[in-house]
Amino acid sequence: QVRLVESGGGLVQAGGSLRISCVVSGRTIVRHAMCWFREVPGKEREFVATIGWRGDSLYYSDSVKGRFTISRDNDKNSVFLQMNNLKPDDTAVYYCGLRAASLVWSDRYYDPTEYDYWGQGTQVTVSS
Repeated sequence: QVRLVESGGGLVQAGGSLRISCVVSGRTIVRHAMCWFREVPGKEREFVATIGWRGDSLYYSDSVKGRFTISRDNDKNSVFLQMNNLKPDDTAVYYCGLRAASLVWSDRYYDPTEYDYWGQGTQVTVSS
């Protein structure tokens, strides 16, 4: 059974930083693209960032580009999101996702239906 567990969320002031983590069990991530999305009540899940299986394909939403960095550690079966210069609009539940197809890159990386497994989310709250 594949399981994703996010952690590291919390309350931070605007301009601050947080690093959230996602640990995967039940499947090695070494051949799989990973992602971060976020969601606020009443809105659709929003793409934040994705990383290819080699770590060399990195894409970000325009709203976080230059402030957030996605990374992965295949030895630890984990993916991370470093968030700097946080803004109140970044407040959301952040979800980690994994695409089940191995060694496959999708140009629709911004579409949540491209990912097959999700964690339970971690809350990030940015105060003004």
